[in-house]
Amino acid sequence: MSNETHTGGRFSLARRLQAGEPVYSGWCGMAAPHVAETLAREGFDAVTLDQQHGLYDMATTAAGIAAVHLAGSAPIVRVPLGDFAVASRALDFGAEAIIAPMINTVADARAFVSATKYPPLGDRSWGPHRATTLGGMPDQKVYLREANNLTLTFAMIETRTALDNLDAIAATPGIDALFLGPSDLSIALSNGAALDPLSAEVERELDRIVAAAQKHGKIAGAYCHNALRAKAVEKRGMRFMAVGSDLNFLRAGTAIEMKVLKGA
Repeated sequence: MSNETHTGGRFSLARRLQAGEPVYSGWCGMAAPHVAETLAREGFDAVTLDQQHGLYDMATTAAGIAAVHLAGSAPIVRVPLGDFAVASRALDFGAEAIIAPMINTVADARAFVSATKYPPLGDRSWGPHRATTLGGMPDQKVYLREANNLTLTFAMIETRTALDNLDAIAATPGIDALFLGPSDLSIALSNGAALDPLSAEVERELDRIVAAAQKHGKIAGAYCHNALRAKAVEKRGMRFMAVGSDLNFLRAGTAIEMKVLKGA
């Protein structure tokens, strides 16, 4: 992927996705901003910093967001379960999107929107000083005017309850995208009997999520364990694909070298 994919200025993620372009995000849990920057410089359109299951805290998140921005990519943060105060802070630090886990009901969706969108959509508190610096917006009134469109909310769909409320969640004003969490969904659909993100049940619900997003003019996305999976779900209507993880990339690269060292 050439550097031309990153042209168009900072805070371009929303514009690209709303134009129907596919976006591939690296996934980082190791709390190493330099690693996140490296994934961005290697060509990922976006890089997601994971606070839910990864090791990112607020200090490393702030540093990681800046590193990804300066590398010409779009920083995204997955916040801990139900921690919408963190969502607001991550946007203030310059995140271009927030992924929120376990958005199961319309009430969950509305609480998410309340923390991440300014009025009239939500009640986000003012203080995006780092975001405007990284975005090159010396006039902060520009950010206030455009922030609800510049920054995106991804509601994770990963439980039976979320599927029951799928259409209503997708219809919630201020929710920009539905994001499939395939591992948790596979556990939920099997009543805890299996961890199989590629199960037939998950595959069926993937198409339902795409259909609900398209019906309401929203973006569909998914976590994908590798690039082949990302290309496969893209063909089925997904537009945002989070690919692999920094830890898995490290393991895969190390495994190749160890095979040589051990003569395998």
